[in-house]
Amino acid sequence: MAVPRNPDKAAAPPKESDGFVRAIARGFGVVEALGHPPGRHTLTEVARLAGLTRATSRRILATLVAMRYCANDGRYFQLRPRALGLGLSYLSSLPFWAASQRTVETLRDETSESCALAVLDETDIVYVQRWPSRRILATSLGVGSRLPAHVVSLGRVLLAAAPATDLDLFFSRVELRRLTERTVTDPGLLRKELARTAVCGYAWVDGELDPAICGLAVPVRNPRGQVVAALSVNTISGKVTEAAAKRRFLRPLQQAARDIQLQMPE
Repeated sequence: MAVPRNPDKAAAPPKESDGFVRAIARGFGVVEALGHPPGRHTLTEVARLAGLTRATSRRILATLVAMRYCANDGRYFQLRPRALGLGLSYLSSLPFWAASQRTVETLRDETSESCALAVLDETDIVYVQRWPSRRILATSLGVGSRLPAHVVSLGRVLLAAAPATDLDLFFSRVELRRLTERTVTDPGLLRKELARTAVCGYAWVDGELDPAICGLAVPVRNPRGQVVAALSVNTISGKVTEAAAKRRFLRPLQQAARDIQLQMPE
């Protein structure tokens, strides 16, 4: 269950300077606006979603059309397949992404549950791989989907490994919204959960994002021992307890994380 973000609440970009090119920022803002459902928008809609004037949006859209990142049928604009290369450039840059696909797929087959690999992006986790169970949890989540980090096991693992300064910054930015009756919304309690995760080496989250889903996650480290991603197994809440999930999933998860680590370049 993806939690929608409100584009109208986006932070104002920095002012033009030697270290910031406003035109590029606006261009990416338009690309992100075009990605909002239903995937095709009028000029007025793009301007509203990107927080720009119609005149500025028109020039950026014309540029994207000329570069074949965007198509226009006279009224509506929508992204073309070439835009997918922007996201693939990031995935290809990850030292573990290509080689880990077979590992995560094998983990899914071994556990018969949905498995995912994710990275942290400010207050969210972003899926870089997701292999849904053939039986359950075949949701619309996929590569590029974002979820609030504090309510999923993947996020708890990544936050638990963050430096203290980064964690303080996270708490200054995050809105600990109550998504279910079990969602942890108290910052002090969440910090205790993260400390527990750091000690245990895994995170267990049950029904905090969706009352029907629970998950167990472990860190994925690079050859230098730094946590660069998290790997999870997710199943139906109530199907297993934390203890049962540990017995069934923890060793396969840890082995898969080690396999991914061994495939990374030094």
